[in-house]
Formats: sequence, C-alpha cells, structure tokens
Amino acid sequence: MPPFRGHYQEKEMSVTLEEIKLYLRVDGNSDDDLIETLKDSAEQLCSDILRNDDHDILYGTKYGKAAVLYAINYMYEHRTEADWSALKKSLRAMLSGARRESF
Repeated sequence: MPPFRGHYQEKEMSVTLEEIKLYLRVDGNSDDDLIETLKDSAEQLCSDILRNDDHDILYGTKYGKAAVLYAINYMYEHRTEADWSALKKSLRAMLSGARRESF
C-alpha cells in the first residue's frame, strides 16, 4: 500500500495520445507533438501536487486520469493566457484526497 492518504487502485499507467485527442476533440496530427509535451507537463504538475513522482500512484488515484486530462485541456485551450494559479487550485481540489502530507 502506498504511503499516502486516499484511494489507490491498479489502473493504466498513462493516458494515450488517442484518448487525449478524443477528450480535446482534436482531429488530424498537426498538434501531436504539442499534445505529447502538454501531457508530460500535466503529469508532472499533477505529480507535484500529489507530492509523489510515481506515475503509477498518480494514475492509481480516483481522479488522477481526470486531473491529467483536465490539465492538458486547460493548457491546450489557454496556450497564450493561462492562469496557472487557477489551474493548480483546481488540480489540488481534484487530487486533495490522495495528496501526501509532506515530501
């Protein structure tokens, strides 16, 4: 059992490019590199909020996948005027049940 609060289950290790594009409603391949970069950033941001670098734990939490998709969508839609503070607050709210007390 991982050393943090919250629900943990074995789930998929990551979201796929196809899942992300479906979530974003993106057709074509012109933004694939950008989407992959945003995915990496979203996973790191969510892991930082959880205070844990293990992506198995991120995706094992109840709302881990949803938080990653939400972050990717936010960064994709607000590329030029993102409110990072608001994004982090939303992700903290989504992931608070699984967040470690300290590093």
